[in-house]
Amino acid sequence: MQQELPLEIAPEPAPKPKRPRAPRKPSPPVRANMRLTAWIALAVIVLDQALKYLVVHGLHLDEVRNLDVFPPWLNLRMAWNQGVNFGLMASDQNLTRWILIAVAVVICTWVWIWIWRSAAGLLARIAAGFLIGGAIGNVIDRICYGAVADFLNMSLPGWQNPYSFNVADIAIFAGAIALVLVPQKNPAATRTASKPTAKPRGRKAASPSSAPASKTGDNPRDGGEK
Repeated sequence: MQQELPLEIAPEPAPKPKRPRAPRKPSPPVRANMRLTAWIALAVIVLDQALKYLVVHGLHLDEVRNLDVFPPWLNLRMAWNQGVNFGLMASDQNLTRWILIAVAVVICTWVWIWIWRSAAGLLARIAAGFLIGGAIGNVIDRICYGAVADFLNMSLPGWQNPYSFNVADIAIFAGAIALVLVPQKNPAATRTASKPTAKPRGRKAASPSSAPASKTGDNPRDGGEK
């Protein structure tokens, strides 16, 4: 009786290992578009310097000193401020002048970078433009005149306001208050940052039916007699 030899089953080729995907580059952080801030700051500077030039060189308010426009509500009162608002830190020393200029430049730079990096919303960018434009307007005064030209005065019936201010001061106060009260975050940037990323696709687990058949024992004729 002749015995059959076991059938030799060729092994299935091993699957080629998949090349791992290169890690995705992280998306760059969202930054605020500072074009509007720059235009608002420029508009504040131009308006502030134009009014100061008109008052000092056109109306010669530095010589006349006082002009009543709509008394007592609105008057022109010339005052050379060598300090900050309301005459604080006023000094005749030239060193104080350059210290205040340096402080203003540092504050403007910090506000610009802060608003840009925080992807601030529309109102925050507008407020930053007012603050930066007003601060630069007063810096120009300190460089050109040695002091800030204040000429606006608002009083009440029976009360005379001893302080004067200018357009740059109004812009600084409005911008600073707005930056404190309004939210700085851009809603669109917040939604983009909070959007969930897609989960990486994992390799499918091999099903039991795809396992290769055993070489022996699966054929009833293996090892049997005819």
